[in-house]
Amino acid sequence: MIRIIVAEDQHLVRKGIVGLLKLNNDFEVIAEASDGIDAYNKIIELKPDVALLDIKMPKMNGIDVLEKLNNAGVKINSILLTTFNDEDLYKNALVAGANAFLLKDVSIEILSDTIYKAAKGEHIINPLITPKTIEKIQADTRFISIDDITEELTKREIEVLKLISNGYSNKEIGELLSISTGVVKNYTSAIFQKLNVRDRTRAVLKAIEMGLI
Repeated sequence: MIRIIVAEDQHLVRKGIVGLLKLNNDFEVIAEASDGIDAYNKIIELKPDVALLDIKMPKMNGIDVLEKLNNAGVKINSILLTTFNDEDLYKNALVAGANAFLLKDVSIEILSDTIYKAAKGEHIINPLITPKTIEKIQADTRFISIDDITEELTKREIEVLKLISNGYSNKEIGELLSISTGVVKNYTSAIFQKLNVRDRTRAVLKAIEMGLI
């Protein structure tokens, strides 16, 4: 069972999301929040597997919630929801550590799949990533530079990295490459170490910057 908190200030939208999630027996909505402060407090108290956060909320927006959690040393798997197809918002979401960034008109199938992946700590690369977005992210001092790379990636590591960029899980990558999930995890760890990054999102962004994928 994946325990979820839904934070959305518009009552009808929030209830609509909650109603759809309740149709899936794998999901349990353990709390709702109508503003960012409420969302922050409930995440601290209830420790959900995934938090669905509206970006534009009163008192504290979704990105600010994640940044405050980061400052408090709290790691949370999160999906940010927005009505705006905005590159700056997406960049800020990535910097804040969001697992995914979705538009509110996304299908329930895509939302559910994203929740499953986020609950496992995976990062889902959004189609909003464009050269312009990458340029903005590179300018952010919280992202590291190419100079931090410690060692070149092997052909197989680049192959794994390309599959990661397409949103495949470790299990799916293993099936596609006919290797075990444990071996995939070893490749992923090696990729992170060589690129000097801590998660899939930053690994993919670094690979795009380097022209590897």
